[in-house]
Amino acid sequence: MNLLSALSIVCGLMLHVCFSAFNAHYCVPRNTIPYQNGMKLFREDGIFNYSAMLIRDDLGVLLLGAREAIYALDINNISVKKAVVYWRVTEEKQRECTYKGKHAEVECRNYIRTLHSVNDTTLYVCGTNAFSPTCDYMTFANGQLTLKGKPEEGKGKCPFDPFQRYSSLMVGNDLYSATSINFLGSEPVILRSSNLALRTEFKSSWLSEPNFVYMDFVRESFGSPDGDDDKVYLFFSENAMEYDFYSKVAVSRVARVCKGDMGGQRTLQRKWTSFLKARLDCSFPEPSLPPIVQDVFLLKHKDWRKSVFYAVFTPQSSLPQVSAVCAYSVSAIRDIFDEGRFKTPVAVETSHVKWVMYTGEVPVPRPGACINDVARKMGMNRSLDLPDKTLQFIRDRPLMDEAVHPQMGAPLLVKRGALLTRIVVDSVLALDGQTYDVMFVGTENGYIQKAVNYGGEMFIIEEIQVYENAEPISILRLSSRQGQLYAGSEFGAIQMPLSNCSRYKTCVDCILSRDPYCCWDPSSAQCSSVYNLSPSSKTAIQSLKEGDVSQCPQLDPVVAIDLALVPGNNIQLLCQPHSNLAQAHWRFSNQSLHPSNKYYIYDGGLLILNASESDTGVYSCDSIEQINSRTHNRTVGVYHLHLHSEPEVVVYPTPRPTVTKTFIHTLRTAAPEPGSGSGSEDPLSPESHSTSSRVSRLEVAVALLSLLCFSLMGVILWIWIRGHLKCFKFLQSSKDREGRRESADYMHIQNRTSEIKLLGPELGRPCSANNNHSAVDFKGNGEHRFPPMANISSLDGLGYIHDESEI
Repeated sequence: MNLLSALSIVCGLMLHVCFSAFNAHYCVPRNTIPYQNGMKLFREDGIFNYSAMLIRDDLGVLLLGAREAIYALDINNISVKKAVVYWRVTEEKQRECTYKGKHAEVECRNYIRTLHSVNDTTLYVCGTNAFSPTCDYMTFANGQLTLKGKPEEGKGKCPFDPFQRYSSLMVGNDLYSATSINFLGSEPVILRSSNLALRTEFKSSWLSEPNFVYMDFVRESFGSPDGDDDKVYLFFSENAMEYDFYSKVAVSRVARVCKGDMGGQRTLQRKWTSFLKARLDCSFPEPSLPPIVQDVFLLKHKDWRKSVFYAVFTPQSSLPQVSAVCAYSVSAIRDIFDEGRFKTPVAVETSHVKWVMYTGEVPVPRPGACINDVARKMGMNRSLDLPDKTLQFIRDRPLMDEAVHPQMGAPLLVKRGALLTRIVVDSVLALDGQTYDVMFVGTENGYIQKAVNYGGEMFIIEEIQVYENAEPISILRLSSRQGQLYAGSEFGAIQMPLSNCSRYKTCVDCILSRDPYCCWDPSSAQCSSVYNLSPSSKTAIQSLKEGDVSQCPQLDPVVAIDLALVPGNNIQLLCQPHSNLAQAHWRFSNQSLHPSNKYYIYDGGLLILNASESDTGVYSCDSIEQINSRTHNRTVGVYHLHLHSEPEVVVYPTPRPTVTKTFIHTLRTAAPEPGSGSGSEDPLSPESHSTSSRVSRLEVAVALLSLLCFSLMGVILWIWIRGHLKCFKFLQSSKDREGRRESADYMHIQNRTSEIKLLGPELGRPCSANNNHSAVDFKGNGEHRFPPMANISSLDGLGYIHDESEI
């Protein structure tokens, strides 16, 4: 079997090289927290689409809008319902909606889409009302929710379609909304509903089949040296006007308007004079169409120039299952609008219009600018005073030429598998005096990823399954004051704390979690929240960037488990690494074990095949995790194997693993066991075959493996020629790391729903310090597959690719 074993090793090595090359950059959450029944959940039978939320810390309630119902829930425990008001459609409205071709029980209902505070006790609420949007005022007083019962027209304030994306914002008594104002959804508008209502032009150059996502307010007038105005920023996607393509291509945009805009005197009457838009750049690692923005969160800073928009992007085609998070500073967006060049339409023979950079003279005051000190010195104190030349320019050229680029020039986080849907960000002051931005990102399969960036290293602290079934998270809200996160989906709303430090039982676990919310308190000998430390707890330990556990007390030694060894049988020893980022390393009598015909190392432990008397002794399993330059080694399992006096049934501490018959045939020894039946089908027991049958099967196996190897070599050579595979560059660099890295025995990690990738200051920088485990292709539902490679004697010498450009 020497030739067969050699071919198996060669093919396994080639597979490992390729899989490592294509997946070296992607990392996983350090911990996976499965769904727990004790999570605070709210849902009511017959009510669906919990997709509108308003946090009222002052009232101690979370306002939750769903289909034909509005709830006031206890903000500390949303499973407790304080009040409810039902707002159902009338039979007449439902009948009219049905006559227009809509589904009576799905679309012809009243979906609550708008919830805004007006004052301490009054709220403004809008619903789709069977494709006839309607708004009303609502009060919460004395523990009761009450609709005023004075409905008003909601056209332009709330969408007709309950499933159409839209956004709205209340600034003072003015409602800003971005939606469609007609039944068909073909007339998009950005509207300000106030004593002086303003809207966008009905021109495709302003809005072209947009999907509105997010809207927020920035007080740029505060501390402005040039007397600037406050701004409202809007994020959306629309059909691109600047690209020549055989079909429609969508792009992501950011737009802004000025709070003090009053429209024009003759040109742009009751229209925005300050509407500008620019493309958002968030480049995926693989070539693809421009990604589409799905959600945005503004992390506000006392100095608005340091405020940051965090945005989630997904592909506009279903082929690359990749999503990303990009961050944009308010000051960078402002610079594009205030100083950037414009695009302008020009006539072209082969096309009716083409958008190019405008190189002509720009009018003064600058088109799209708010009224500032420059305009005031020219005698223009209102937008009504702006000259027609400026207004005509912005009416025809609302698009900026340059795109807004993300911070560090690349996405903060790139993820394969289940797509990201929603995002919120919290600012945490750690014990080292630094403030860290912690991202909570929802996914389409009901998980929330908790991630933080440590100086260019994107670290995924944990992923938490918040819904028992794979439900897309449709809304996320965060309350820093309460320390709680609220999520909504089609079938219910959940609440979870921003951190659960009690989950870490030891000092080492607490420190290695690298959670900025948590620290180890030696006085109480427990992992505590940094916000709950007592004044006497001055010796609290936290090491976020380095994961330094040197100040932690030594862990208690692991008690050895005695197991009986029966010669000729197979023994399974279990080992579970202490985190998703850790690798298992086995030792026998203090000598490292590697996969071979004798030892099969898999994700759950070690399988000793055809055990003999020489296999008795002490086996130890170490869980090894690397953070930057630090290697953390922890013994998690010790087994003492002693010879059994009577040959009985093989000893299994737990049910035997699933091992394919073909794989075991490859690994086991060829020596037949005396007395065994020739017709035995047990893959774990020796078989007796005739010499001719054995030679025939060996020839077939050699031929198949040879064909596989030659095919793999052809594929690798083809990729090499294309210039995308530089897999073997890392062979040289791996020699430098060989002395400080343990053997990367083959394994895979269960219960991971995603893979996360960091693209920090440099594209391709590793997203975590320990990203050297064998590649696994994770699916959105947590399923995974891996090729058996037990014949590989060592994977450590192969090295790993740390730059995707080397592929």
